[in-house]
Amino acid sequence: MIRHLLLGMALFVSAAVPAGNSPEYSIQAIRYANSPGFPVAELVVGAPKDEKVDIAFVVWLIRGGGHNILFDSGFHREKWLKEFPVTDFLRPDEAVKLAGVTPEEITDVVISHAHWDHMGGIDLFPKATVWIQKDEFRYYTGDAWQPGGRNGGIDADDVRELVRLNTEGRLRLVDGDNVEILPGIRAYTGARHTFASQYLRVEGIAPFVLASDNCYLYRNLTEHKASATFSEADQPANIKNQARMIELAGSAERVVPGHDMLQFQKFPTQGRIAKIK
Repeated sequence: MIRHLLLGMALFVSAAVPAGNSPEYSIQAIRYANSPGFPVAELVVGAPKDEKVDIAFVVWLIRGGGHNILFDSGFHREKWLKEFPVTDFLRPDEAVKLAGVTPEEITDVVISHAHWDHMGGIDLFPKATVWIQKDEFRYYTGDAWQPGGRNGGIDADDVRELVRLNTEGRLRLVDGDNVEILPGIRAYTGARHTFASQYLRVEGIAPFVLASDNCYLYRNLTEHKASATFSEADQPANIKNQARMIELAGSAERVVPGHDMLQFQKFPTQGRIAKIK
């Protein structure tokens, strides 16, 4: 009963949102940690099991139209720093300051999916409205914790924070695929990296797609290989979505994978920050 009341308090966003004049957004990738020597086979289906690569932990800052938007929020809980050792860690609310934005100035946080390293920083941005897929919210605040549910990689404290944001009126539930959540920024559903993951298209003279974990590396795109965390049944849909990302961006060069360190070589970079657009 309580869960149904909490769901009822959320504000749903549907594909019927009217489109306005889209601002020309800027996009920056902000690297807040590294994981050296990560197995490529855990990122790209069919990669050699002994091959390793350094990966980046990233949040993306989108600015324009009076908004400072973060795509994903990183993490900071001590549990994950112990279980998944990283190097060069800087808490995400400190990392955004390097781009000239305080945590209080972040207006919106769009969560690609509920895994600890993408949703774990939602409590660090005290004035932000948080956006997440409606089905992602429903599953991880309910069925995921029931017998037979799947909650691997989901932090219970993050879920409690998500529910708190909902009761405070700071949560927006994105209802499905191809939804404009802000002028010129559209959310698309992926192929079940989690229950209902999403990625973003940022419109403009040169549109960009921010893939998050729906595409781990540029190598997934060039080799037409699914991200390795997708189930075998979902891998064809993941490959199809990666092709769709290229179409939405107009070029594979304008699709930004979730953990690829190469984004800090492909785009002008100073320290932890790459200027994507």
